[in-house]
Amino acid sequence: MSALLEEVRESLALPAPPTARQIREAAGVSQARLASELGVHEITVHRWEAGTHAPQGALRLAYGRLLSDLDQITRDMP
Repeated sequence: MSALLEEVRESLALPAPPTARQIREAAGVSQARLASELGVHEITVHRWEAGTHAPQGALRLAYGRLLSDLDQITRDMP
């Protein structure tokens, strides 16, 4: 059951669209590169960052994890 709770926590922890964009930009990652990593179209990432659409299900988890990792990497940089 702890795996379920962790998935719920991660899906709820998705940053707000403007924050997601800031994280991506701080890491120097383009929308196209992020989209490629997640297996979606670049316009999809644009819509997520604009707040007009939101990722769902497994894609939401993958997006949240990727943003979390990018955020951690940029915070650890001197």
